[in-house]
Amino acid sequence: MPHPPYREWLFIISSLALSLLANTTHAQPPQILLGETYEKGINLSDYWVSEKLDGVRAYWDGKQLISRQGHRFHAPDWFLADFPEQPLDGELWMGRGRFSETSGAVRKLEPVDAEWRQIRLMVFDLPASRAPFSERVVQMKALVSGPGSPYIAMIDQRRASSHDALMEQLDQVVANGGEGLMLHGGNSLYRAGRTDDVLKVKRYQDAEAVVVGHTEGNGKYEGQLGALIVERKDGRRFKLGTGFSDAQRADPPPIGVEVTFKYYGLTSTGLPRFASFLRVRDDEPVSE
Repeated sequence: MPHPPYREWLFIISSLALSLLANTTHAQPPQILLGETYEKGINLSDYWVSEKLDGVRAYWDGKQLISRQGHRFHAPDWFLADFPEQPLDGELWMGRGRFSETSGAVRKLEPVDAEWRQIRLMVFDLPASRAPFSERVVQMKALVSGPGSPYIAMIDQRRASSHDALMEQLDQVVANGGEGLMLHGGNSLYRAGRTDDVLKVKRYQDAEAVVVGHTEGNGKYEGQLGALIVERKDGRRFKLGTGFSDAQRADPPPIGVEVTFKYYGLTSTGLPRFASFLRVRDDEPVSE
């Protein structure tokens, strides 16, 4: 059989390349807003307070739902059918204490309808709006109260008052299985990057590190995980020896995986104080 002429080969290769590009699951990472940590003494009179949900951060760009790293979530068509054209920033969420379920559902290449019917995109901001946050709150309320998607909801926003009231609200949320609170400055504009216009309110701090080793346990944990050896971005290493379930000690996070840990300030040497394992950072969807 004769080979196709050069121009036909070029056409075939170009068509395949365009097809691959059209079906790619990776986009540019969205330019999202990131918060700092709340400290007592800040004037709270202009802030809004909401619950910090333990969901999976998701960005709707008007056409597709993408992760922090720019990977497309493979949500069912019916889930996205009535999403608006305007960008939305929020969390894919099933409910308090269900992060692992949510993460497992939204990361799949082939979505499971029964799982996605339990998920909502909980919106906490409108990236394309040029209005200050207090006006964006009104815009978000109008968006979710209209005849749009039943799979979009708004995270409840209320005016903050005092530090004592904030701490009381934090304790109530945590007692009910929540993770913490978020503060948004009423006059702030949506801008990408880390800013003190948005503040995380928790009883502890959290950060990420990469697993670089394991140590074996003693006593009841003999033959199982004793601690993870993890490495921060600055190259410093330390151990995480608490916070694991029995299942995680029997089958620990493998080397190379990124994990989230919680801690309570820093030691005199700059390492996390009372650091303990929180979860595997596995909120990126599987790529085709």
